[in-house]
Amino acid sequence: MSSEGSTKAVMAALTANIGIAITKFVAAAVSGSASMLAEGIHSVADSINQVLLLVGGKSSKRGASANHQFGFGRSRYLFAFMVAVLLFGVGGVVSLVEGIDKLSHPHELNLAWVPLSVLGVSIVLESLSLRTAMREANKDRGKTSWAKYIRDAKAPELPVVVLEDIAALVGLVFAFAGVGLTALTHDSHWDAFGTLAIALLLIAVAAFLGKETASLLVGEGASEIDYRKIKAAILSVSEIESVIYLKTQYLSPDDLLVAAKIAIAATATGAQIAKIIDAAEVQVREVMPTAKNIYLEPDILRDSKN
Repeated sequence: MSSEGSTKAVMAALTANIGIAITKFVAAAVSGSASMLAEGIHSVADSINQVLLLVGGKSSKRGASANHQFGFGRSRYLFAFMVAVLLFGVGGVVSLVEGIDKLSHPHELNLAWVPLSVLGVSIVLESLSLRTAMREANKDRGKTSWAKYIRDAKAPELPVVVLEDIAALVGLVFAFAGVGLTALTHDSHWDAFGTLAIALLLIAVAAFLGKETASLLVGEGASEIDYRKIKAAILSVSEIESVIYLKTQYLSPDDLLVAAKIAIAATATGAQIAKIIDAAEVQVREVMPTAKNIYLEPDILRDSKN
């Protein structure tokens, strides 16, 4: 996935969330709706999340240094993980506390049409933001299912934005239902229930994002399909007898580290070995353009080798 597509989706989500957050807080102040306040907090958390994703993307573009010789590409994973934590800490916990408080101390809802109108407009704006994110993700997703794409994507920005937007839409539906039922029944407990539902939704999404981004941060290798492609590319060089071992790890979404020990003929000269390695690197990069760092160690295949 190009960083341009990721940035476009993040900026679309950020722009929508800033405007939505302001209107939600105004509506919450006018109506006294807990669900509306929870949705305002949700939008603020989402806005901060998108800023962090943009900062992470910019930070990852810094060049290598003496202490970071592979560059700063993994910054994108770090900031995506921070997004998950923030989504839980700010969005989930604060909304949970607010919901419990309103459940314990219910109060009358004023001017229900105000939050309902804001929620309706917010649903439209969030839908547009989600459409942008999904359109950009589709360029990279291909025929892969959405569930598999979100779980396996190495570029964290688009999956995070897609999940945030989906969670935002579902949260808006919860808030709309809570405010609407409160207006119809004059029972403010429904507003509190809507707030609690939003809180649980945020916590669930944060837990999932935290798990997935933590895996990227720790270090994930190539997929099984890509692993086989890389191995086949190495073996396509006739002078390579076998791949003794092959290890991969993503240093960033567009920088895959490939390390392998390859078996060659015992009679190969230094010049021949260098030529074999160069040929293998060319073959690997043809099937995996993201393999920017390739390290091949020549060896002789022995029966006693582990």
